[in-house]
Amino acid sequence: MIYFLEKSLIHGPSLGIGAGIASVAIIVVFLSFNALNGGELVIVPTPTIQESGPTKITAATFMENGSSILGDPNAPVTLVEFGDYQCYFCNQFFHTTEDSLFKNYVETGKVKVIFKDYTIIGPDSNTAAHAAHCADDQGQFWKYHDTLYNNWDGENTGWASSENLLQFARDMELDIDQFSKCMIDSKYTSIIINSNQDAKDLGLTGTPAFFIIGPDSKVTKISGAQPYDIFEGIFNLELEK
Repeated sequence: MIYFLEKSLIHGPSLGIGAGIASVAIIVVFLSFNALNGGELVIVPTPTIQESGPTKITAATFMENGSSILGDPNAPVTLVEFGDYQCYFCNQFFHTTEDSLFKNYVETGKVKVIFKDYTIIGPDSNTAAHAAHCADDQGQFWKYHDTLYNNWDGENTGWASSENLLQFARDMELDIDQFSKCMIDSKYTSIIINSNQDAKDLGLTGTPAFFIIGPDSKVTKISGAQPYDIFEGIFNLELEK
């Protein structure tokens, strides 16, 4: 069953052709980890053999091809964000909402977070995503993620160039030889491609987009850089289960 909750929104998603403010609706979609049932969108076990027909949404669609987990791996609620480091609205969410959410829910062991790439704005989006994964090799994904958003300077303006990404790694005192080899070898290209495909399979057309997975495996979708209270309300409902 799909419910549409109409809200007065502040931000719409950032699209590949440029960001624009739009009035959109928060779509709350409830799914369960079982077989497909009629026209409902549900999560099913990941098949070992690719099946023909409509795309099936599985646990892997949300949990794989993303970042390392931030927070307690056993936290009862999971927040999955699909983002693009060049995205204006992703940057707005980072600076206005993310810190408070993480302090109140992630650092307290209630929510764990996975970041997945949906690189729709330009070539530097892919390069920045790749750099974050290379930093993850040294256990620094989330610090590099924060560095990218703290250095955000527009969409397709060059701030996420290869030269700047390397400097960010130097500033973080990463092993530059290891980081550079990872970038030159394009080590994480397939993960980024697969994450983009996951976003498309979920019907996403912009960033940021969020999926909140509760302890009963039901999933709530939030489109756009919504304010703190939207996430707070859903987290609290899930934590009461």
